[in-house]
Amino acid sequence: MPRITLSPALERDHLSWPFFEVSHADWAAKLDAFAAGEAMAHVNHDDVDGACRALVRSLGDAGLLHAAVGLSGGEAIDSRKICIARETLAFHDGLADFAFAMQGLGSGAISLSGSETLKQDVLPKVAAGEWIAAFALSEKDAGSDVAAMSCSARCDGDDYVLDGEKTWISNGGIADVYTVFARTGEAPGTRGISAFVVFADDPGFSIAERIDVIAPHPLATIRFDNCRIPASRRLGAAGEGFKIAMRTLDIFRASVAAAALGFARRALAEALAHSRERPMLRGTLADLQLTQAALGDMATAVDAAALLTYRAAWRRDVQKLPTTMEAAMAKMTATENAQAVIDRAVQMFGGRGVRSGEMVERLYREIRALRIYEGATEVQKLIVARELIKAHAARTTA
Repeated sequence: MPRITLSPALERDHLSWPFFEVSHADWAAKLDAFAAGEAMAHVNHDDVDGACRALVRSLGDAGLLHAAVGLSGGEAIDSRKICIARETLAFHDGLADFAFAMQGLGSGAISLSGSETLKQDVLPKVAAGEWIAAFALSEKDAGSDVAAMSCSARCDGDDYVLDGEKTWISNGGIADVYTVFARTGEAPGTRGISAFVVFADDPGFSIAERIDVIAPHPLATIRFDNCRIPASRRLGAAGEGFKIAMRTLDIFRASVAAAALGFARRALAEALAHSRERPMLRGTLADLQLTQAALGDMATAVDAAALLTYRAAWRRDVQKLPTTMEAAMAKMTATENAQAVIDRAVQMFGGRGVRSGEMVERLYREIRALRIYEGATEVQKLIVARELIKAHAARTTA
């Protein structure tokens, strides 16, 4: 994506909020320097596989992936740093945000529940950008309803044998290491799911289909056909896969909101610049009260999303409290608000707004997908309601 220069007050004013520490401003400056460098200057969106590989390597070389990948014996993952990174990278290029986020999500379960051997074998390579990671949970008939999972893993001596398919797998087709969730049958529903590490060169593993979507990134259906792996590559205990998946997603869900926030900030910046330059009725587009009202709505929606996003991250980092409800609120609000902000920007650009290759057109495709990925808006509403009911029941029975 072409880049735009913004005033520091517009781009980074929120880092003065009490959610942040001095180290977060330093981290943001490091990200800004990366975004202004060569790695982001020539991202080839006509070759998403190659671009993603290059971005992962560049992020690793710059030392930025350590914030998302929980290295064995290293410092704990700071959710605010992940959110700042995703907001910054999404502002400049959606594929760069994707490359950063998937290294963390794809390796998160290994960091949380892997053996020391697995951690030492995998995590340093992922953090260095030498290996690409993927998170394989979804299936054709088991997206939001994880309990409907049918991909299986049966224990056979010192091995597990995997059979079945996973779909909508980000980095599918280019990943070196996959965190895979499969039914092992210890109990019904989600209690009978376990987590495993599968390498791309394991016999019986294959790419069944590459998937093209409106916001292009590496995506595939992956297949396991009598795929035999050592039992030592199971993560955690048998039957703990669902808990491991949810713990991993809880760490990164607020960062999805941060990506949406980055897209929304870019749309607002584009709309502001365009409205001040576009001649209209003996003045500029920005002189019209309708435009000013739209910009006011957009700016308020951006700040509302930012407050919820960084509240969730701060609650996890500083208060050390569960953020299931807060992250769901942030993801729901940030993606929906970003959709409204970007749509307003497209409208403000008129015919240019729907021209292929325009920044606001790209943002429109990016945000439409993000309202579905990692838990659709409707699912987030159910999560918020469930947590509210649970909390109310606990108070009334205490």
